[in-house]
Amino acid sequence: MTLIIKSECIDVKDGECTKVCPVDCIYEGARMYYIHPVECIECGLCETVCPVDAIRWDDEVAAEEEIYVAINREYFEDAITGLGSPGGWSSDMSADKDHPLVAAAPHNPLADAQAQKESS
Repeated sequence: MTLIIKSECIDVKDGECTKVCPVDCIYEGARMYYIHPVECIECGLCETVCPVDAIRWDDEVAAEEEIYVAINREYFEDAITGLGSPGGWSSDMSADKDHPLVAAAPHNPLADAQAQKESS
């Protein structure tokens, strides 16, 4: 069992999850963050701080979001980023790629609501 990030993160990328992760296993893509399935120590801190409720345990994901279990895993594979298991995110890592399904996803309306909340 591991934690994954779902569609609510697309275009929002609040980043609070990355600040609390003790092992830096949350990696930044162009439109969302991804949790490395091997590096995650399953502490659950990221889930508790996500303002858009985008983080779930992989066995608690609703059927319509199950694809995000594979998306989080595949993001690190050679076919997408080739990151493999670098041992923790750092600022010099590319954030310009997403899983193809995330890259093709429609704009997330939660991003607009989050932006309004932050500007108030």
